[in-house]
Amino acid sequence: MKELGCAVHGAGWVSGEHIRAYAHNPHCRVVAISSRTEQSARARMAECGLDCRLYTDYDRLLADPQVDCISICTPNQLHAQETIKAARAGKHIVIEKPVALNLADLRAMRQAVSDAGVKTVVSFVLRWNPLFDIIKSLLARRAIGDLYYAEVDYWHGIGPWYKQYEWVTKQALGGSSFLAAGCHAVDAIRYLVGAEITEVRAFESGPAFGYEYSPTIVGIVKFDNGVIGKLSSCVQARMPYSFNLDLLGKEGAIRNNRLYSVTMLPGQKEFATIPTILPDSGDVTHHPFQGEIDHFVDCILNDVESHVNLDDAVRTHEVCFALDESAAAGGEKVTLPYA
Repeated sequence: MKELGCAVHGAGWVSGEHIRAYAHNPHCRVVAISSRTEQSARARMAECGLDCRLYTDYDRLLADPQVDCISICTPNQLHAQETIKAARAGKHIVIEKPVALNLADLRAMRQAVSDAGVKTVVSFVLRWNPLFDIIKSLLARRAIGDLYYAEVDYWHGIGPWYKQYEWVTKQALGGSSFLAAGCHAVDAIRYLVGAEITEVRAFESGPAFGYEYSPTIVGIVKFDNGVIGKLSSCVQARMPYSFNLDLLGKEGAIRNNRLYSVTMLPGQKEFATIPTILPDSGDVTHHPFQGEIDHFVDCILNDVESHVNLDDAVRTHEVCFALDESAAAGGEKVTLPYA
């Protein structure tokens, strides 16, 4: 089976996880690391114990014939144009989130990827968290029956002590609370409910902690299958990281790793706790990048589309844009999809 030449563009915090995941996949070889400075690329190469080519020019990286696929791990505002360039160069792409900070860039990316026919995975890496696998399995077995309510919260205190603080606080770099961080909650609710959001109403608090936008926003959403739900993103909370998952159904409920099911566990008097790994840390080393990269490689080698490709991620990002739009308008209804 073909060995893929893999490159990582951007040498910041998350890039190390991409590099290590490629290095541990038997079908991959890390052939290049790219960064704005050779020093940072060289430091990342040494940290990961590699000997590969280093680039400070993205166009030269894309021209390298040994590069089959690339992870884009640069600051948020660069993702769109770098994805378009990579697609036009015929490279398969993993794109860190958010993939774009506005609708125009989002649509241009989708068109470029479609035209090029390359494979994409957007780094909603929590889809490979074991709790997500358990919940999907329980829902498939109808452990809680038909869903009628879903709630996902992303609460993460991102202050000056956090590595990505500068990226997140500036509107031109982070976008918004949902785009910069809470998009994980939006992707999770779409993935677990298995339906599309058609209507949102949202409200926001005022700016704080040096943020150029409101770091706290909450929205009510409606799905095309009749389920209703709530989403919130807060990146100013002085509290430990918390990713809350609540799913209510006609035959029970799931609250993170706790299950109440009148059909699966008859006679149950309280929630049963499932011992598993939770999405309970903002540290990238806690996230299941190996599963994500292995999935990406399988999609390339078997010529199949990912369940979390760019086309799917467009829907998640549109919900983020709609929540921001509604909140800015004082809670006015915004319908989806965008025309």
